[in-house]
Amino acid sequence: MLDPTKRFSNRVENYLKYRPGYPVQIIPLLKTECGLTCSSTIADIGSGTGFMSELFLKNGNPVYGVEPNAEMRSAGERLLAKYPKFLSVNATAEATTLKANSIDLIVAGQAFHWFDDAKAKLEFKRVMKPEGWVVLVWNGFLVETSALVRGYQELLIEYGTDYQEVNREIEDCDIATFFAPRECRQARFPFKQIFDFEGLKGRLLSASYAPEPSDPRFEAMIDDLRQVFNANEDNGRVDFDYETLVYYGQL
Repeated sequence: MLDPTKRFSNRVENYLKYRPGYPVQIIPLLKTECGLTCSSTIADIGSGTGFMSELFLKNGNPVYGVEPNAEMRSAGERLLAKYPKFLSVNATAEATTLKANSIDLIVAGQAFHWFDDAKAKLEFKRVMKPEGWVVLVWNGFLVETSALVRGYQELLIEYGTDYQEVNREIEDCDIATFFAPRECRQARFPFKQIFDFEGLKGRLLSASYAPEPSDPRFEAMIDDLRQVFNANEDNGRVDFDYETLVYYGQL
């Protein structure tokens, strides 16, 4: 399996254009539940292209974006260049290089499944302030209720280069183990993207397990994607539905 820190190096532009951000409701949730203020110091672990960091920067927070992939980190730096409180860090979840007891809130958006859980937990404990919080966020596919998303996932299963190996949807049991012996709480928010066909194609090609144009299966995959789109479009658009899961607790 390709090194997780390099998997998205050739997907950055599609990732920037077509991956979802995160619901704005996350901020008021954390203000109520975790004592988030505009002065809280945030560490966004696996910050990628900066979608999660931007939520907190808009709230006025200083944010350390910790990202080991050079191309993704560079894209995040471009996206967030207008925010003076953003600091990009070339590091991993297991060795963030951040100062001990310096972080009020650690957040990971769509990245937790790439971490070495035990090593990351030790590192999070090191860098967090004594009453700090960890927030794990995941945009999960709504396969059960969305025919479009169900067809999209079936296509990934058929054509994905290693989809079954790396598509580790975040599981409650994994999260509970990470926070143990303490407990975490959970919130859920509906979220969606609206795509024309080119947007849906870009969303597919942003995935690290999607075959590239040089792959002999590429054209067949795109043809099948067109069929999925045509079966679900309304006035040339489709709704791509997610359920955003937010797990939050203290270590």
